[in-house]
Amino acid sequence: MTPTPRLLSDPAAADRLPIALFGTSADPPTHGHRALLEGLLQLYPRVATWASDNPLKQHKAPLELRMALLGALVEAIGDPRLSLEQSLSSPWTMETLARARQRWPQCQPVFVIGSDLAAQVPRWRGAAQWLPGCRLAIAPRQGWLLQEEELRRLRQLGAGIEILRLQIPATASSGVRAAPAPEQVPAELHPLLRRHDPYGLLSPGCASPSPSSMP
Repeated sequence: MTPTPRLLSDPAAADRLPIALFGTSADPPTHGHRALLEGLLQLYPRVATWASDNPLKQHKAPLELRMALLGALVEAIGDPRLSLEQSLSSPWTMETLARARQRWPQCQPVFVIGSDLAAQVPRWRGAAQWLPGCRLAIAPRQGWLLQEEELRRLRQLGAGIEILRLQIPATASSGVRAAPAPEQVPAELHPLLRRHDPYGLLSPGCASPSPSSMP
């Protein structure tokens, strides 16, 4: 059962249109990223995404390439309500939310994470300060079941939680990096990867699948 979101500390927030904020390493973007972005467009009137530079991760590709790949995916989806907003990128969520509120003062930010991050959020910088004024949307990922204790801890910190009923393919950037699998990466990204491919996805030993074989 989807938990009922808590009331936010700002009463006027209920009158503002929500904007889904989804930062991702995009290292590289996969069909899972595409499914999540398209799913968010079914749930929210506007979606903003960006390539993040997570201080807790070691990235395979430089930020500039990951940003370009994510931008190519946004362009391929082709919905004017979805935009690449790289200026939101920050190692700290509280800064991202502050930038989003400044960028769209008429909107209510909805910060989107995967279920694999639910246990980590309470340890993020300033979580007790920014969670009470934030709608936190959690997208279930296969292999990462949400635990009631994780949700309880988030609610204790003031988070208004929305569990998204989306079907996301079992693809992960980490898996693609570990074992190159071009079929897991949207075909629209292949032209860029042919010029810059730190993942070895389109090397001779890892040929790109034909369009007919794409899921």
